[in-house]
Amino acid sequence: MMHPIDESVRVATRRQLLKRSAQGVGGIALASLLEGAEGGLPALPHFAPKAKRVIWLHMVGSPPQMDLFDWKPKMQEYFDKDLPESIRNGQRLTTMTSGQARFPIAPTAFKFAQHGKSGAWISDILPWTAKMADDITIIKSMHTEAINHEPAITFIQTGSMIAGKPCTGSWAAYGLGSMNKDLPSFVVLNANHTHPKANVQAISAKLWSAGFLSAQYAGVALRSGGDPVLYINNPDGVDGKTRRRMLDSLGELNQMTYDKLGDAETKARIEQYEMAFRMQTSVPDLTDLSKEPESTYKLYGEAAKKPGTFANQALMARRLAERGVRFIQLYMRGWDVHSDVPEILPAQCKDVDQALYGLVQDLKSRGMLDETVVIWGGEFGRTIYSQGKLSKDVYGRDHHPRCFSLWAAGGGFKPGVVWGETDDFSYNIVRDPVHVRDFQATLMHNLGIDHRRFTYKYQGLDQRLTGVEEAHVVKGIIRS
Repeated sequence: MMHPIDESVRVATRRQLLKRSAQGVGGIALASLLEGAEGGLPALPHFAPKAKRVIWLHMVGSPPQMDLFDWKPKMQEYFDKDLPESIRNGQRLTTMTSGQARFPIAPTAFKFAQHGKSGAWISDILPWTAKMADDITIIKSMHTEAINHEPAITFIQTGSMIAGKPCTGSWAAYGLGSMNKDLPSFVVLNANHTHPKANVQAISAKLWSAGFLSAQYAGVALRSGGDPVLYINNPDGVDGKTRRRMLDSLGELNQMTYDKLGDAETKARIEQYEMAFRMQTSVPDLTDLSKEPESTYKLYGEAAKKPGTFANQALMARRLAERGVRFIQLYMRGWDVHSDVPEILPAQCKDVDQALYGLVQDLKSRGMLDETVVIWGGEFGRTIYSQGKLSKDVYGRDHHPRCFSLWAAGGGFKPGVVWGETDDFSYNIVRDPVHVRDFQATLMHNLGIDHRRFTYKYQGLDQRLTGVEEAHVVKGIIRS
């Protein structure tokens, strides 16, 4: 019988050989196309990119659009009246409200005013966001198919409601490569919320998984307490020289395996060990905020001094961006407002509002906003009808996939634009719908990628972020 290693080499296909060769040449080609970039695919970018990097601020649980950006003054006349069946139109509901005898309309408890040249209507619980209305693109016509958190978050992050696909950050790292050899291309942050009653949704590492791509493109979680990154520091009794010798020996063994089998995951393992070694120096420098001037905390808010707060993590996102990290994913939970919206939502907004303004203005002042996409939003919307108890001061909102609001700034998005419109009930889209796949296609476009041509062969299919269904770049919200 043939030895297993020899058999593995014998059955290697011509396509695998060409693919591995292309990966080797790709780093050289992309370096000439993207300033300071390493790795990536030789064919990318497909055209001149408008952005180099992304900061995606995902509000897990989904903020209610009619309480923040989608003002519906007519709903004041409908307080406690049932949502018309002609509006709901047979939509399936979650098990949390499908058994309700009534669907009483809950107008927003907050005041709205117009801001910026666009006249964007923004809630009074987002005063700092309102100040930058001319810097952001507000999309009021986002929609999705998923009605529960797990598939909805997975869908907007990976392009599929079924777990196992690469997330957007992994696709970007795979396609465009790294801009800093001492930090990962894709970093994940998690921010804390302050209100004790906020409903918290679970999230897990599968959201920043590389899926069927190489593990080197997975997101690296940066913790706000203890060791920022687990397992990169030397164990007790092991100094830097000893660790270096160990890695060199291990690298030689892994290289021998790679030369024999040509397995890309073996090569990725070598590179991950080396990245971890370099991060022993780069991560402490990244997370040391002692040299930030007081003007930084005046901009982001005093909460930025406290590890784990949204303001602190937003500041960390800026520091990652200026060090060349390609994709920064920041999650904040607590937005699943099934009850007590008038009490909980203002606290959630206070946690993020000034820091959002600070991040966008900080990037702008450093000349980085034009090449950095900043995204803020959740995974779906909320219902205009109340879940459970309803009064002028107490109401909750269930999940709603048919429409939600999201904003983006910088990196090719047109500033001061309000896109799309919903009906009087903030229930159905009446103008310029934007599906999550359309938004993904638009984001890829701003990174210089044609989403239709950006594929990876897996299980006999040309897999892509936007899947097999139609997805279109929303040209009305991007700079020409």
